[in-house]
Amino acid sequence: MSTLTIQLPDSLRKRIEALAAHEGYSVSQFMASAAGEKLAVMLTMDFLRAEAAAGRERPPRMMMRQPTPPGRTDDTKGWRRDGPRWAGEGLIG
Repeated sequence: MSTLTIQLPDSLRKRIEALAAHEGYSVSQFMASAAGEKLAVMLTMDFLRAEAAAGRERPPRMMMRQPTPPGRTDDTKGWRRDGPRWAGEGLIG
């Protein structure tokens, strides 16, 4: 493990602290997870751009599969979404 010092606006720091506490994580765990998620998104975008540049615009079959999100039902009437678990709690937005 290594230490990284970053500067954040106070408002962002407070929101991160609140959300991390709400989810039961330390700020360090939350930031490591957020950085990992961002890295995964960027690497995926690089992969998809390379695939498109090679003329393979359709994603591989495994990337078409998506897990069923919480609150979703796959019935004939479509699906319902309960929304983010922290909506209305003043932690985001």
